Amino acid sequence: MIAFLKDLIKQAGNICRKEQKLLRPSDVNFKNKKDLVTITDKKVEDFIIKNIRATYPSHDIFGEETGRTHFFSDYLWIIDPIDGTTSFVHQQPFYSISIAVQYHGQTICGAVYAPNLDELFYASKDSGVFLNDHPICVSKADKLINCVMATGFACLRADLPTNNLFYFNKIVPKLRDIRRYGSAAIDLCYVACGRLDGFWEMNLNIYDIAAGAFIVEQAGGIVCDFRGGFNFPEQGIIATNKYLQKKLLENFK
Repeated sequence: MIAFLKDLIKQAGNICRKEQKLLRPSDVNFKNKKDLVTITDKKVEDFIIKNIRATYPSHDIFGEETGRTHFFSDYLWIIDPIDGTTSFVHQQPFYSISIAVQYHGQTICGAVYAPNLDELFYASKDSGVFLNDHPICVSKADKLINCVMATGFACLRADLPTNNLFYFNKIVPKLRDIRRYGSAAIDLCYVACGRLDGFWEMNLNIYDIAAGAFIVEQAGGIVCDFRGGFNFPEQGIIATNKYLQKKLLENFK
């Protein structure tokens, strides 16, 4: 299954790479005044679904743009065709395709591909975690002042009254630096490979984080909600290593 997933997500990435160069204003629509969707989002998701159905016709699929099928399968494919659509529209490289596979509600493999960076992160249960076929692991940083972390502002895009600015202002002064890539899937994978020491965000959906969170865990990291539990992303999401989890969680009390 992981071989099929790797090939599929790279093919989807090739579509994104070609389509981004040809994107026109008329190809962009709005879910709300800040949240974009393009014809490429839909084209890529349709391509992924078509190939999954051809190979695994009885499996359920949950795509950001098309919703969920209800075949009552033990398997569920969770798809975000373009995570970081704003970056995609603005001709920036920090967007990704994210696909996770769950069996009985537990993720068993996942992949995140950043086409413009040509970086494929993937993992399967008990078979390791990789970036372009090289093993990866989370950082060993144990002090916030030595850390570079990332966050995002999906909450502001949705105009929520409770938002991430409170936590941002509380956490950032304690860090070495902060990054904002605009794709939660990339942020999570950067935690998995040690480029980032941690990531937090709120108001995300399962398709934003399913593959990335699994990749972090397989790389030795810890993923939790803002209370330290497992109700993520509904109650926020934090991803970091075992040394920093409690120190980061202190800021969400």
